[in-house]
Amino acid sequence: MRVFKLFSFLVGFSALSYAQSNTSYWQQHVDYTMEVNMNVANYQYTGSQQLIYTNNSPDTLKRVFYHLYFNAFQPGSEMDIRLQNIKDPDKRMMTEGGKSRISALSEDEMGYLHPSFLLQDGQKVDFVEESTVLTVHLAKPLPPGGKTTFEMGFRGQVPLQIRRSGRNSEEGVALSMSQWYPKLAEYDFEGWHADPYIAREFHGVWGDFDVKLTIDKEYVVGGSGYLQNPQEIGHGYEAPGTKVKRPKGKTLTWHFKAPMVHDFMWAADPDYLHDTLQVENGPMLHFLYKNDKEILENWKNLQPKTAELMQFYNKNIGEYPYDQYSVIQGGDGGMEYAMSTLITGERKFGSLVGVTAHEMAHSWFQHVLATNESKHEWMDEGFTTFISTLAMNKVMEEGKENPFEDSYKGYYSLVNSGLEQPQTTHADRYNVNYAYGIAAYSKGSIFLSQLGYVIGQDKLMKTIQNYYRDFKFKHPVPNDIKREAEKVSGIELDWYLTDWTQTTNTIDYGIKNVVADSGKTKISLTRTGQMPMPLDILVVYKDDTKETFYTPLRMMQGEKSNPYPQINRTVLKDWPWAFPTYDFTIDKPLESIKAVVIDPSQLMADVKQEDNVWQAQTP
Repeated sequence: MRVFKLFSFLVGFSALSYAQSNTSYWQQHVDYTMEVNMNVANYQYTGSQQLIYTNNSPDTLKRVFYHLYFNAFQPGSEMDIRLQNIKDPDKRMMTEGGKSRISALSEDEMGYLHPSFLLQDGQKVDFVEESTVLTVHLAKPLPPGGKTTFEMGFRGQVPLQIRRSGRNSEEGVALSMSQWYPKLAEYDFEGWHADPYIAREFHGVWGDFDVKLTIDKEYVVGGSGYLQNPQEIGHGYEAPGTKVKRPKGKTLTWHFKAPMVHDFMWAADPDYLHDTLQVENGPMLHFLYKNDKEILENWKNLQPKTAELMQFYNKNIGEYPYDQYSVIQGGDGGMEYAMSTLITGERKFGSLVGVTAHEMAHSWFQHVLATNESKHEWMDEGFTTFISTLAMNKVMEEGKENPFEDSYKGYYSLVNSGLEQPQTTHADRYNVNYAYGIAAYSKGSIFLSQLGYVIGQDKLMKTIQNYYRDFKFKHPVPNDIKREAEKVSGIELDWYLTDWTQTTNTIDYGIKNVVADSGKTKISLTRTGQMPMPLDILVVYKDDTKETFYTPLRMMQGEKSNPYPQINRTVLKDWPWAFPTYDFTIDKPLESIKAVVIDPSQLMADVKQEDNVWQAQTP
């Protein structure tokens, strides 16, 4: 029997904008001013950094931490050792012979980032460099509400392109400069988050960036922030009709400002082409890609699709808060950054649009809603997968009845593998990369699509919009999205957040019996999985009429609206979780029933669906 798929996604709401009213919330603030000189002959650079740090916490700080990410790209680093010991290493980081590419880096190929001096308010401070983390003992404690200024000199070397950052990628991009500067670690209500860099995710402090980059004048640069001196730079950044007046010499200084971001990326190549496209009622889009005839057509066709994606996200999440977004060829796959993304460009057109859709969606779910990716990676990767899947279904006219089908397939595969770990697992602590990927992307996406099953699709989209409205430019945690859903739906959802994200409990319901009962029909259901869920049950009669029955979960303390308003629905009594079975009676004879189906939408992640459908025996 064909399982019925009757759901639809209501994604037409616009978000309101107002500040979070929770006065107990606080977050730190940084302002970076940096001047950097890049030597493109040897890929070494020097820089100066002034960092104004505002302590909005209730605590007095006696030390701070910086991330020195480029030190991970050295033989014997934690990233290298982890790569050599995990069962399923990232193939991009391995040689054809199966060895770590980091372990083979020579002295002039590896990366490094070293402070040369550090002052606090003009006074020298003690610091200790431990691979990718710098520990700084303050010259004077920083009290609650206090500000202090750090001045640092630093030098770095760009590693060969291995993971995200680097030089001379497989596609020939000269410089992909992400996580390239000494970056202050985040301090929040949980304390410091000075994680060593193992190749996973990032976390940063909100603030303003003012960056001057001096580089060979033949190089074209793009990335985070707004270019402040386009009339000196040219390369398509200048306003139409503006005469470019470049300074004399072999280098140019590019001056960028990026307001209220928690990261700063740039990329550079002498062969970049630069196109722009203004989104109607939206930001200016910038596209930088190699002048390679094999990819030109795809990159030209990508541009109007990117504008459509921007409009989709603006409508269904909330307005993109910056005036610019850049799509740049570089990196080793796709990775989101402030106001921009790096993506590999030698792809089929569908893949090129797909990676752009995903990375652009991160501008909302990570670069405006800045979760701690190391601890809650499913919130940025999963939510991004959810909304970009909907966007691709619309923008690319895929016409999928259940656009999330691949996420569910991935999750079921993980459950059956026996490798699943709870989503509360730190991103670096997954036993295998496979389990991390499915938990973050697939199971994280299902958190939302299945939440729509629990509270209703219209309530889900309203929840997402309210979540964006209330937590943009903040660091939301899992309880925040749960509370937004509770406020929108009136349904208690602590059980849902707990079981889905903090355990590996699975959902498994079934139809045990459908039998005649004194001229009526008795249906017996069973729960064998540990995770509870409310149930939609579809009954199809032999005259092809239909009706649905709904069993709310008692601990929900509420119920969703009828998801199929064109079909009559009966709301049954609550099902308490502790009861493994549940019976109800239909006021029609058994012989009139053709089929009974649990969850016709297939949005409930039932791990064994063979017993979710009962069909009448044919004579």
